[in-house]
This record gives sequence, C-alpha cells and structure tokens, in this order.
Amino acid sequence: MSEVEDWLAAHEAESLETLKAFCRIPSVSTDPAFAEGIRDASAFVADRLREAGFPTVEVIPTGGHPVVLAEWCDSPGAPTVLVYGHYDVQPPDPLDKWRSAPFEPEIREDRLYARGVSDDKGPLLIPLLVARAFDATRGRLPVNLKVIVEGEEESGSPHLDQTVERLKDRLACDFVLSADGAMWRADLPSMTVASRGMTALEVFVEGAGKDLHSGRHGGTGPNPIRALVHMLASLHDEAGNVTVPGFADSALPADPAIREAIRSVGFDVGAYFDSIGAERPDPLPGGEEFLTRQWLIPTLEFNGISGGYQGAGTKTVIPSSASAKITCRLVAGQDPAKVADAITRQLESVLPTGFRLKVTRHGPGSSAFALDPELPALKLAEEILGELLGAHPLRVAMGATIPIGDVFAKHLGASIVFFSFSTSDEDYHAPNEFFRLSSFRTGQIAWARILERLGASAAGGG
Repeated sequence: MSEVEDWLAAHEAESLETLKAFCRIPSVSTDPAFAEGIRDASAFVADRLREAGFPTVEVIPTGGHPVVLAEWCDSPGAPTVLVYGHYDVQPPDPLDKWRSAPFEPEIREDRLYARGVSDDKGPLLIPLLVARAFDATRGRLPVNLKVIVEGEEESGSPHLDQTVERLKDRLACDFVLSADGAMWRADLPSMTVASRGMTALEVFVEGAGKDLHSGRHGGTGPNPIRALVHMLASLHDEAGNVTVPGFADSALPADPAIREAIRSVGFDVGAYFDSIGAERPDPLPGGEEFLTRQWLIPTLEFNGISGGYQGAGTKTVIPSSASAKITCRLVAGQDPAKVADAITRQLESVLPTGFRLKVTRHGPGSSAFALDPELPALKLAEEILGELLGAHPLRVAMGATIPIGDVFAKHLGASIVFFSFSTSDEDYHAPNEFFRLSSFRTGQIAWARILERLGASAAGGG
C-alpha cells in the first residue's frame, strides 16, 4: 500500500486546491436561484471521476437535480462496492454570521471553512482521490467500484428512491460505503450503525369561515389556536414522553453494542446544555438516560405553529384557522405511515366540537436504519479506524435520519457502512462550517486501506 499512500501524500496540496474549487460552487439544492451551481457541481464531480480513471461516467436526469453515476468494474472475483455521496449543500444563511464568505474557502488553524466542506464535499472527494491514486500507481482498483452522487440530499432526496429503483441493475453491489454521515465526536472514533427514521405532518384546525373581531365575538366564537394547543398538549405527558396510543408498539430493541457504548462513554449532559445555550434542567438527567432518549427512543416534535396575527403590535382578532408542523424520529420496527395514522387518530379523538381538522403528510417518510452488527465490512472499517485513530471505535446511533440506508436495502438488498470523516461538531447546516484537514488526510489513507483489504480478502478467499 505504500505507493498509493505515498502518492496521496505527495499530492496533498493539489488535492486541497481541488477541494477548494469544489467548495466555491454554490450548489444549494433547495433554492432554484442556485440552479447554475447545481449544474456546475454535478459536472465537477463527473470530471473528477473521469480524472480518477473511471471508464464509465454519466450525469443522469432524475426529474429533479441529476445524479452522477460512475462504474469501474474490471476485477473478476473481487467484491463490488457502491460509494454514495452528495454534491448539494445547505443554504448559507444567515450570511452575517460567517467569519469568511461561505463560498470562498478559507483555511484557519488547519481547518477549511466553507459551506458544504464537511457535508459532504470534503468526505465525498476523499474516495475519488483514492481511486485516482490507485489508477496513477497501479492502473487498476483492488475492487469493482461504482459511485452514485446525488444532488438533492439537503432537500430531502425526493427523487433518490425512484432513481435507485430505476438504476438498480447498474447499481447492484455487495454493499455500500457512504462518504456521507459523520463521526459522533472528534476525540472519539465511532461508527454509526443505526439512525432514526422520520415522518412529517402538518395539522390544520379551522373554526369560523373568516377572522372574527375579538371583542364582538370573544367568548363565543371558536378559537382554533386554543383548540390546537389543547390538542397538541395531548400528545405528550408532563415529562415529554409521547402518549399517542399505538405510536411505538412495533419498535424493536436496539443493538446491544449501542447500549454498551452509551453506558461506557460517560456523556457530560451539563456540558451539552451549556453548548446549546440552554438552561440546565433540574434535576439533570444522567448521561446514559440522555443518550438513550436521543438515539434510541422515538420522538414527536413540534417544528412550527401559526395562526392569527404575526406582525408587530396587537390585532384584536380571533383567527379562522391555526396550524402546526410536526416531525417524528422513528426507531427500527416503526412504520412511518402507521405512526402518522396513530397521531391523526389521537388528534381526532381530542378535537373539540365546533372545529374542523385536516392532517396532511409531507412525503412518505423513511424507516429507521439499523446495520447488521456482524457485517464483515463493518468490522473491517472498525479495524482500520482503530489503526489510524488509536482506539477501537464505538458503535453509535444517530438521532437524525439518513434515508439512504432504507433505499439501498429495499432496492439493492445491500447494507451500508458509513465511512465519513466529518464530525458532528463541524457546524454543517450552520454558519462557519468547517472540515478538519487532518481528517481529510486520514480519510484518504483509511479509504485506500479499506478498498485494498476488501480486494485482498476476496483474492485470499477470506
């Protein structure tokens, strides 16, 4: 492996300039004003794949933003690995909170600051650079390698499911290595082996057919805000536990390795509340209880509520309608549609007379992801991280949702290993996003080693 790793080290400065060029492209997927940036970013990825030696590279329409698909499969008997990543980024707002321009990369203290550098342009570029290193030093890869890079991850991946289904024959693989994701902490090696699913709802309550004067109609006219607040309060108990009948009946037990990680890590709950600028609750929960709730317990959160006058000052009105946005993070075993139905039934059961209720779902939702704890590729990834980072990684869960695990399992029958070298403290989705350049360097060695050992294992019959 020395020649591949030596090549990567010798080209470190060039690779960094490539990453900077990638980060200068404003590939915001959710805002049509950035359509040119989306086109430029997909073309940039395609060019880097061709430069790396992939004989087949295509930019494929999806009905939304395109995916980039590459194939290099000329190693009979070797495993076929599918690499996943995304080239789109979050909006840079609020701009006034950035110390440097979000699309003008700047290095400070061995960190590169730019929108999208950690999520996911830096981690995505790593396997492309590694493929180029193999091509430059050996003229071949140790495995059969396919790459799919989407441009809608930051806006919910609305076309990924149908795209993977349509391309499933070309994407067929033994397993998926994701360049997206993140390690839990910068000072603690970790492997994400589970993430929560999600379902999203919007609740509308209507009273009168028009807004009413609060003096003329107060005390008699139906107030949808009062009704909505009463209904929402029925979804939790005083401690914040979800009380919806049937909400979590089908939830499955978590991987014991995750529970062991929770017990062993000694999480500082007080420091967490300090870091988010919140008052510490009294009594302060223990670290084990806290992480269990954040990783392994399904949630129901109110994301927004509206109704009536929202401007400055006062307007004496009883609004005709009120609404709330709800998202639920789900654990393995929960069905997004059935969870949404359970919430709807609960809201219907507490709807006061004289009001109308409408509940709409935003998309089909996604199921929770849980990786087979005995997957050989997972154990190999852990071995390599242990070598490079000096400690065997913890197996952790992610409270957030990564739909790709369910998509690839459903259409390809393939498990996914998250092999990203960003960390959760790098302010992705926020101003001053950064990527540690030490992780950029270490990640290249790790990807080179995992591809090499996967090929060697197959050649040796292991």
